Amino acid sequence: MKINFSKSVLLLLLMISCSKGGSNSSVTPPALTVLTIVDVKQARDNKLTTNFRFFINLDKTSTSAITVNYATLPGTAVAGTDYTAVSGSLTIPANQSVGYIDVPVTGDSLRQPDQTFFVQLSNPTNATISGTGKATGTIQNNGTYYPTDSAGYTSPLTYPGYTLVWNDEFNGSSINTNDWNFETGGNGWGNNELEYYTNSTNNAYISNGNLIIEARKETIGSNNYTSARMTTQNKKVFQYGRIDIRAKLPVAQGLWPALWMLGTNISTVGWPACGETDIMELIGKNPNQVVGSIHWALANTSSGTVNNSYTLSSGDFSQQFHVFSLIWKQNYVQILVDGIAYMTATDASINSGTWPFNAPAFLIFNVAVGGNWPGSPTAATTFPQRMFVDYIRVFQ
Repeated sequence: MKINFSKSVLLLLLMISCSKGGSNSSVTPPALTVLTIVDVKQARDNKLTTNFRFFINLDKTSTSAITVNYATLPGTAVAGTDYTAVSGSLTIPANQSVGYIDVPVTGDSLRQPDQTFFVQLSNPTNATISGTGKATGTIQNNGTYYPTDSAGYTSPLTYPGYTLVWNDEFNGSSINTNDWNFETGGNGWGNNELEYYTNSTNNAYISNGNLIIEARKETIGSNNYTSARMTTQNKKVFQYGRIDIRAKLPVAQGLWPALWMLGTNISTVGWPACGETDIMELIGKNPNQVVGSIHWALANTSSGTVNNSYTLSSGDFSQQFHVFSLIWKQNYVQILVDGIAYMTATDASINSGTWPFNAPAFLIFNVAVGGNWPGSPTAATTFPQRMFVDYIRVFQ
């Protein structure tokens, strides 16, 4: 058989040309899977070590196994104290859409600012990393242990002619709800206050023998602050005697801590006809001064006031504990700081309206934020702010 060589070469060239489709383009390989590591924000357990789980999401599955290196990096959290440093290589099997890395976080009951650490991804195979490949772990430190210096004035355990009828030394592990209520809400409380009062242990808790009421900068609804307002209404009510409250106060612009009483008949006669006795109020911009007051209804139903202030000779009310006291008799109210009387009122003090202070009353402890009297916090006002109450003792 005779073969025409020139025709064979031509046929071969035509076949090669057809196989290229008449184009010089090359086939584009499929895009690699993209790995995205997700931030974690989680509350720390008071005692137990718990895992913070960092998920790694894949934008699509891969037909091949993916590996990626990881390592923790410190932020404000300290490796070995707050969390266990981890590093290694993670394998995500073929056709799987997610992986994860666990970082152990050490249990701690200390109330302190939130802390951060990081997890960094690097050197992936069969994949690429989205962005910096760094995720933030935020440790929320909402523990209920917050120590404070106990220095300051202490009142006697007994008084001549008086018997201790009720006390709360706040030595338990939680607030005694047999004695205390929580009033909740953020309606301004008649004073254009800015906080939302909660019943959360974020805002009221027992620590180291103290009740702590904590005002925080956080948002609930339209309120940008939270705090607590505790009462003994319908649980512990008193008529006459001596009340001692040992407390250390928050002092900053926009803060308004108060220890006070309202008449038990408020639900029927309203305020101010029920009578209000302010054993202690502090306006944050006056850190060394407290005010003691009584309020009642004038004949025209507006409120009347008798009050006076007490100013420390040095320091302010956040530095040490002080004892705020009420001596209450028929037709007589006297308010004291550290055993020193500075405000006295009698029924003769009222030249309009009716003296309402011969009727039973209940206690209120709260820390308000903002309002008509203290004004709003400024950029210089730091949060959280705390009022510490060591004890309350009622003698009759």
